[in-house]
Amino acid sequence: MEGANQTEGSEFLLLGMSESPKQQKILFWMFLCMYLVTVVGNALIILAISSDSRLHTPMYFFLAISSDSRLHTPMYFFLVNLSFTDLFFVTNTIPKMLVNLQSQNKAIAYAGCLTQLYFLVSLVALDNLILAVMAYDRYVAICHPLHYVTAMSPGLCILLLSLCWVFSVLYGLIHTLLMTRVTFCGSRKIHYLFCEMYVLLRLACSNIHVNHTVLVATGCFIFLIPLGFMITSYARIVRAILRIPSATGKYKAFSTCASHLAVVSLFYGTLGMVYLQPLQTYSMKDSVATVMYAVVTPMMNPFIYSLRNKDMHGALGRLLQGKAFWKLT
Repeated sequence: MEGANQTEGSEFLLLGMSESPKQQKILFWMFLCMYLVTVVGNALIILAISSDSRLHTPMYFFLAISSDSRLHTPMYFFLVNLSFTDLFFVTNTIPKMLVNLQSQNKAIAYAGCLTQLYFLVSLVALDNLILAVMAYDRYVAICHPLHYVTAMSPGLCILLLSLCWVFSVLYGLIHTLLMTRVTFCGSRKIHYLFCEMYVLLRLACSNIHVNHTVLVATGCFIFLIPLGFMITSYARIVRAILRIPSATGKYKAFSTCASHLAVVSLFYGTLGMVYLQPLQTYSMKDSVATVMYAVVTPMMNPFIYSLRNKDMHGALGRLLQGKAFWKLT
């Protein structure tokens, strides 16, 4: 009990990637710019979709699917939720990171660290599950287009999204509650950007066998199973695209899922660089890879999804020209 009380009343020092004042100033402006780009980009995606009747319908964005958008609306419904997740994700970590880069006091309270950890773990899981649902959406749209409207019904879409939230919340709660059992009685200096699972476990001086076992078991369920599902979906999508006789048809079919495939590759590529290694070999050099999945990926998502998407180009153009704002009221 004494060790636990000592831990609960302690603070951690988030020292970041560098202790050099000159480098910290550069990092501050770099992360500030990336944060602003992420917020503006994802906010524009949300506003463009929610204000354009071509991309959504009034009830739940798609409850009455119109004939000109029936193959797109569920995809944009999930894209809005992905953008919301990315907004919360970067807001959970970057503002505190910016404060630490400008302040001499780099401490974060034990409760604050656990709160940051909970949202970090939950939102990473939610991002992953939404990407899996979007892969299923593209699979049905390309491989079973005649059944798309009935297969991706409003009720099923809401159910899938609700399950994503439930599993993500439970995943975050499990690991956060397990972390409260860990005692930190040594150095509390974290040469990292935020309170991350592996970093905290490396600082622990109590037995973390249960934490590590549950982390591996739940990680397989939350990440590896959806990844396998996405790989299978895209294998079938590629096979279906190759059967299309015309080159134009192949290009159109591939363009509908190319952006999602790029986001999945970026997300899992950077996530794998951090977590596909034993806890014993985990070091502070992995903070660069962490920046990739925690900061760069949410920043790039709006650009990837709008780069080759004519519907998004039109919606963003109308939004920026002020032609769609009246629909929000």
